[in-house]
Amino acid sequence: MAAARLAAALLLLLAAQVACEFGVLRVVSQSGGTRGKDYCILYNPQWARLPHDLSKVSLLKLRDLSSTQLCSNLDLPVEDLTNQIALVARGNCTFYEKVRLAQASGARALLIVSKEKLVPPGGNKTQYEEISIPVALLSHRDLRDIYKRFGHAVMVALYAPKEPVMDYNMVIIFLMAVGTVALGGYWAGSRDVKKIMKHKRDDGPEKHEDEAVDVTPVMICVFVVMCCFMLVLLYFFYDRLVYVIIGIFCLASSTGLYSCLAPCVRKLPFCTCRVPDNNLPYFHKRPQARMLLLAFFCVTVTVVWGVFRNEDQWAWVLQDVLGIAFCLYMLKTIRLPTFKACTMLLLVLFFYDVFFVFITPFLTKSGNSIMVEVATGPSNSSTQEKLPMVLKVPRLNTSPLALCDRPFSLLGFGDILVPGLLVAYCHRFDIQVQSSRIYFMACTIAYGLGLLVTFVALVLMQRGQPALLYLVPCTLISSCTVALWRQELGVFWTGSGFAKDVPQSSWTPMEGPVPRRDSDAPISQHPPGEEPAKRPLPTEEAGAADPAANHCSPMASASSLTDGDQVQPSPVVQPGTSA
Repeated sequence: MAAARLAAALLLLLAAQVACEFGVLRVVSQSGGTRGKDYCILYNPQWARLPHDLSKVSLLKLRDLSSTQLCSNLDLPVEDLTNQIALVARGNCTFYEKVRLAQASGARALLIVSKEKLVPPGGNKTQYEEISIPVALLSHRDLRDIYKRFGHAVMVALYAPKEPVMDYNMVIIFLMAVGTVALGGYWAGSRDVKKIMKHKRDDGPEKHEDEAVDVTPVMICVFVVMCCFMLVLLYFFYDRLVYVIIGIFCLASSTGLYSCLAPCVRKLPFCTCRVPDNNLPYFHKRPQARMLLLAFFCVTVTVVWGVFRNEDQWAWVLQDVLGIAFCLYMLKTIRLPTFKACTMLLLVLFFYDVFFVFITPFLTKSGNSIMVEVATGPSNSSTQEKLPMVLKVPRLNTSPLALCDRPFSLLGFGDILVPGLLVAYCHRFDIQVQSSRIYFMACTIAYGLGLLVTFVALVLMQRGQPALLYLVPCTLISSCTVALWRQELGVFWTGSGFAKDVPQSSWTPMEGPVPRRDSDAPISQHPPGEEPAKRPLPTEEAGAADPAANHCSPMASASSLTDGDQVQPSPVVQPGTSA
């Protein structure tokens, strides 16, 4: 019985989703001219379906009755509405009462102007069978724009073009997201190893700069609580807090862009002169002129985006560039030291994402998801500002959704950063155990597959999806599977691994205590009169295998961070050393 009720509830939910569809209102002036404009309408196909092809629709005169609500015969005009589309105001009576009067007067369709949020014009089965003309809702803001552009004498047509299975902009978002995760994970792992080698040599001029932040369980709990608190605050005080988020994004993204471009700029052969000696803050370090120019460039790009952020034609490009730079910077800075910490963070945010997308609609008065409302911007927002913490790409087809306040496809930064931290951990573990980056590749591929599953769910359900619902299981299961297959789940879970044998080295790590060096062994172990053989240090053996190791680290060369050369770990890594 419980299963039957659940199935019935699910069918009702699906039916409610199908009954609400978007359409297009084409408007042209009666005075002539072929140029018109499209506006978004919301209609219920259970009244009457709209044609899909505009060429098969006749333009009809729009009869403006917006001063009335068409709830009785007294609201009907003296002249009938034959071959016209009636435009009335919303309120005071049901949709059925309005459309019944309009149909009886000869109207070919009914448009209802709403100053509130558009809702599907519903009815019951008997009413649907009685009515044969379409019913649609038009926003009052669009009606004002129609009057401003064309005046009150207009011809209109209602149609609903077919929706494509998937917009091509999903391909662009997929490439940006997977590329950011792969590059950020690779960069974070390589940088972490370089930092370790600089610390060992103790001769790197920047060994104390840009230290990574290890995430602890306490930090994870505090972070998730702050995310929940901030999301709820944004839901209730969006118009005030949205500018705070925009300011934080500008500061963080300019820093991220500088961090991403700095390694490339340092290779340039010009503008190497330094600032003269001074006592000014920061400038007393005498930075190079090219680094100052880079900082000025990054700030300029951020300011340009901040000023023109609402320009839908091109500002999204700057937002995506700054967003990718921000994600790369965060992946490089934040480090999860163990797979245990990765699992805890991903699972907690998994439930966080599902709760605020699927559960909160049952808790809000409007019945909308808090996560979707905040990410896309509330419809009743007076500022019409959007949160910048997303990758956004405009729709590449002429879909009605592009007119209905959904002109972009979005992917939140959290859907990149959270799995990306696991990818970065896998790369560091790969380097530690010399596994030819199998963990890194497996986790990156799993992220791509999880993102594809997210897109499929988005197309099938036609509603916002919590991407972590699909990304977290894919990445965690793939990482665990590789660790089980390689019989390294224990060290993978704790973040401590043994470096595998290096062919040039005579030192072999063992499971257990670290073997003592010859200098630590008792003299009595050697035969009398025979001197102990001198064993070269592990770092010297690595240098023998690579002539360039005499002047640079064997873990990474002075080439760019995206070099394809495999990084060889030092055989002095001991059990318990964090990646």
